[in-house]
Amino acid sequence: MPLDLSDTLVVGISATALFDLAEADAVYKAKYAKNPQNALDEYRAYMLERENEPLRDGTGMPLVRALLGLNCFAPSESKPLVEVVVMSRNSPETGVRVFNNIRSRGLPISRHAFTGGQSVVDYLDAFAVDLFLTTNVEDAQRIIDAQACAAAVLKPPPHSGEAPLEDQVRIAFDGDAVLFDDSSELVYKTEGLGRFHTVEDEKQNEPMNDGPYAILLRKLAKLQQSLPFGADASPVRIAIVTARSAPAEMRVINTLRHWGVYVNEIFFLGGVPKSKVVKAFRAHIFFDDQDLHLDPAAKHVPSGRVPYRSDSPLYSPLAGVDLADEPPLLVEKVETT
Repeated sequence: MPLDLSDTLVVGISATALFDLAEADAVYKAKYAKNPQNALDEYRAYMLERENEPLRDGTGMPLVRALLGLNCFAPSESKPLVEVVVMSRNSPETGVRVFNNIRSRGLPISRHAFTGGQSVVDYLDAFAVDLFLTTNVEDAQRIIDAQACAAAVLKPPPHSGEAPLEDQVRIAFDGDAVLFDDSSELVYKTEGLGRFHTVEDEKQNEPMNDGPYAILLRKLAKLQQSLPFGADASPVRIAIVTARSAPAEMRVINTLRHWGVYVNEIFFLGGVPKSKVVKAFRAHIFFDDQDLHLDPAAKHVPSGRVPYRSDSPLYSPLAGVDLADEPPLLVEKVETT
């Protein structure tokens, strides 16, 4: 009988989001720059020689560990609360180092998709993925454009701040263009803060439309409610960290009520830096649509950028791309994601 994952939170994660493979990726790019024709063979040899060597944790590792820890509360092993699928453009052969590191850490991850240089996006539906974490901008953009699931491009791992709590899962979300659609943010960016406040106050009883993370939030809320603790004492703790302030706050509250979603904490910052709040919250991950907020936060907590849809007026093809370090297109297609 096929496995029913409708009540299971399924997280897909690329190899480079789970582990720090920056060194291996740099090796491939260097070999490609010197000799494009032999770069893959040389990269394969490099990975085979090191397949038993340990890897450092990637940005997504704290979240993966915390989420998988929730399965101790599952009513049966056949119906896990959380599943994690490692999805990589590596070939199965060059992916052995990843498999070995998963086993050495004792991570209960049994499902993988290693596609030998091809995009993993086409396989998200097959694995019933609700959230995909990657370091590949192109993959995340395709997912957001297709509205296949929530997706984020992860920042490098933080190197300061307190470690996330081990007995909880703490997830922080921005509001506009992440949980909610981008219509309100467009008013702010095109007509200014005063008009934004006026419109949001007038529409405070009109629920906002779903953003790219709305379905994920609902599934997390359902997971939170299914645990034997009650939402307030649940090990799954959800926060919204938004630049909104009064009089734009009530529309957020009323939208969540309309969705039937409970969040543990909400912060209407009105100009206070988000980085300090998510650091104090000790988030396992923070999702936002703007590098302005993400880059400072990523120094302290794992962070991921949510791309705008390509048909959004807010979209820029250069968003999140460091032009000084952008690899050739062929490298993008075969890099270890």
